[in-house]
Amino acid sequence: MEPGRGSHAGSPRGLALDGSVVLVTGGGRGVGLGITRAFLDAGATVVICGRRPPESPTGAEFLPCDIREADQVDSLVAQITDRFGRLDVLVNNAGGAPPADTATASPRFHDAVVRLNLLAPLLVSQRVNAVMQSQDTGGAIVMISSVAASRPAPEVAAYGAAKAGLNSLTSTLAVEWAPKVRVNALAAGMVRTELTAEMYGDWSTTIPLGRLAEPAEIGACAVFLASPLASYVSGATLLVHGGGEVKS
Repeated sequence: MEPGRGSHAGSPRGLALDGSVVLVTGGGRGVGLGITRAFLDAGATVVICGRRPPESPTGAEFLPCDIREADQVDSLVAQITDRFGRLDVLVNNAGGAPPADTATASPRFHDAVVRLNLLAPLLVSQRVNAVMQSQDTGGAIVMISSVAASRPAPEVAAYGAAKAGLNSLTSTLAVEWAPKVRVNALAAGMVRTELTAEMYGDWSTTIPLGRLAEPAEIGACAVFLASPLASYVSGATLLVHGGGEVKS
C-alpha cells in the first residue's frame, strides 16, 4: 500500500500499510518502540536502527547505525534498499537530551544536542528522500518533535531550540520535496516511559486529559501521518499532548 497517496484515503482501510517498508530511527525502546509496534500492527515491514541493539525482541529488523555519521547513514539506507527494493516511510524518532543548566552547559554539550535532534534527522531525511524521489509511489517522512519546540524549555534549552528547528525543517522539506514526498512532524508532550518517570515523576495533574501519553498512542499518530488517510497532509505539525499543560 502506498503511504503517500492511497486509493483508500478517507476510509479505515486507508490506514493499512501492508507491504510498506518503514525505517524508525531509535525504534528499539521507549517512544520509538511504541512507534515500531504501531507500524508492525499496521502491516508494515519495519527496520529500526541505533548504536546498540534493543535489549528485548521488537519484531523489527535491527541495523546498527549512528545517525550522526553520514557514512553510516549511507550504509543503512543502502542495506534497506538492497534487501527490500524500496523504502516507503521514514520516522525520525531518535533524539533527546539530559537536563542541564543552560548558563553553565558547555558549547560542546549544546552542539551535541543540536546535532542529534536537528542535523541528524536532516541527514537521514536527505538520504531517504533520494530513494523516495526515485519511486513511483514516493514516500512519507514523519519527524518526532516535542512541545518543547513551542514553549519555554528550562534546562533543555538546546533541545527545545533544535525541535523548533525540526518543525521549521518539516515545513520547508514539505515544499521542496513535494509532490513525491510528504513531510510532517508530530509534537509529543510527556510520554510515560521508564526514563520520564525517573526524571520528572508524575506530571499527570497538569495535563487536561489527566495522564501522560503511552508510547503506543504516539505510534498511532505516526502511523496516521504516514498512511493514505493523511494523503493531503504535508508540512504540518500535529500536537499530541493531551490538551497541553494547565498552569497551577
